Amino acid sequence: MLAVWVEQLLGFASGALKAIRQDERYPTLMAWARDEGPALVGGDLALAQALAPELWSQTPLARLDFAAEPLARPGRNEPCWCDSGRKTKHCCGAVSLPGHVPPHLMWMLSLRDWKGSTLKAALASGRAPAQALLEAGLIAAESGQRGRAQQILESLFEHGDWLTLPEQAEPAFEILIDLYQERGFHRKREALLDAVLDRGPLFLRGVALERLCLMHLDNDDLDSARAAFVRAQQALPDSPTLAYIEAMLLLHEGHEQEAAERSRFWFRRLARQGDLDPDQLQFLADLAENPGATLADQLLSAEEDLAEPLVALQALLESLSVAPRLEIRRGDDGGLEYHTTAREDTLFAAWQKVFRARVESDAPMGFDEDPWPHAGEWLPALCAHPEWLDAPAVVQSLALALASRFGSLPWMAPSLFEPLSSRLERWLEQVRAEGEGPFLWDSADNAVLLRTGLALVVGMERGARARSRELAERLLTLDDEDSLGLRELVLDQLLREGRDRAALALSERELDGDDETPPLGLLMGRVLALYRLERRDEAAEALGVVVRHNPHAVAMLCADNPRPVGGEGVAEPGSRAEAWQYRTLMRDQWRTTHGALAWLQARLAD
Repeated sequence: MLAVWVEQLLGFASGALKAIRQDERYPTLMAWARDEGPALVGGDLALAQALAPELWSQTPLARLDFAAEPLARPGRNEPCWCDSGRKTKHCCGAVSLPGHVPPHLMWMLSLRDWKGSTLKAALASGRAPAQALLEAGLIAAESGQRGRAQQILESLFEHGDWLTLPEQAEPAFEILIDLYQERGFHRKREALLDAVLDRGPLFLRGVALERLCLMHLDNDDLDSARAAFVRAQQALPDSPTLAYIEAMLLLHEGHEQEAAERSRFWFRRLARQGDLDPDQLQFLADLAENPGATLADQLLSAEEDLAEPLVALQALLESLSVAPRLEIRRGDDGGLEYHTTAREDTLFAAWQKVFRARVESDAPMGFDEDPWPHAGEWLPALCAHPEWLDAPAVVQSLALALASRFGSLPWMAPSLFEPLSSRLERWLEQVRAEGEGPFLWDSADNAVLLRTGLALVVGMERGARARSRELAERLLTLDDEDSLGLRELVLDQLLREGRDRAALALSERELDGDDETPPLGLLMGRVLALYRLERRDEAAEALGVVVRHNPHAVAMLCADNPRPVGGEGVAEPGSRAEAWQYRTLMRDQWRTTHGALAWLQARLAD
């Protein structure tokens, strides 16, 4: 019965609103209620007449600057407010409504219908109830009206009393943050997060900190992510989401064992409280057993239409046959060259028909278009034709596509990137088996293997650090010109593994070359390695080279909350953007090295 009433109420209220908008006069509504209203409530004229005044009293009217014009509720012996001429007790007062009428219903329906300047003026009036804004915004978002959803949800947070916001505002806040991200409104996103953290209710502050932590993880800013997580813990110490976020954070930091230990801690703690639903409890149990696999499964299940083909791809990669031999020759200049065969070209041509996107030949990692909108076609096709992976060009496209979507997620490395790495490593062994000699990017089809290697190094960098570094080092032995810029990545990995002597040797070997503008990462890596090895005088001297190269680097690294510096790609040497990029990648290593930041701060003061 309740479901029938809700359906009838929505249909009647929508019709009533259309009648009201003709001239915004009460008699017009009542005429409609008597003539057309009964058909919308099962033919019940009395119910239609009784419901219409209730809806009129809550309807915002444009002629009154979006205020309502509520009717005075009549007494039992007074004339009924439906204008029937009878006493209330013999008219609408004798009707019992089948269910509740939400007091914000007509505002919500109005926000759903208004457009352009009328919607803008209604929102600017500040009269819209928070619940109406919330529901109208969610409806717009679910129906794909992103601009309308953003406009309505912005009003919810701009005009409402934040401390009285209903807890249902949490999904609205998350949707608005997502809309800002999708539509490129990064300043608005940051301003909303700052405002919520400054004056929002406790439950929203916790959500904002969780989102902030995830944003920092997406940007590889592990130190800021850790700081946001600590603040979230203080705001919402018993939130189940914290277990999920801490596991992600620890895996990003390379602490797999600690991620498992902390997941078990969260499971024991939250299970004892007894207020979790069975699905939440099962997720925490799975997380405690295997954090990486659980996060990978959760990610795939959230991929909607792609979940099944991605799982099939994992199964395919797990059971791949041994990679076939390649055609490797020695060129006229003594270098080693990979040449595609007719079979490989045929396999790649079949793959390209469904994959569509083409690798940019002059870019280390990139396509001429995003391959993922068509993934529903190429993923199943690849699983149906595993022989396509005998062609290195197909492996290259697949590795690049996977790195673009999953490369920042450590828990995806074992099932997606490591099997492809095994394939590439067999091919690189064949190259080296042909003898000594350079394997240069510009020779023959070498770029296919080298570019594949770069994609896999990036894909495994967080979830399989040792293997990522080993592959990068193997590529460097083949291509000693470092066409892929792998030396800085190898240095960072050595520092993360605590192999400070190896890191120092690599940095000094590279900095002894003729590069007039060496990467900031190499310069700072040498300083950190020297500091850890307690060679402080040499570290101070190396730091002087850093300051001459980039005067912003030390201050940016030492600051607790510096303003982010935008920009993508390779930053200009000596710029604040270069200093910011280094901070996001490596500040966690300086922070966790005992006394290192204090030492830097003291040098800065000098």
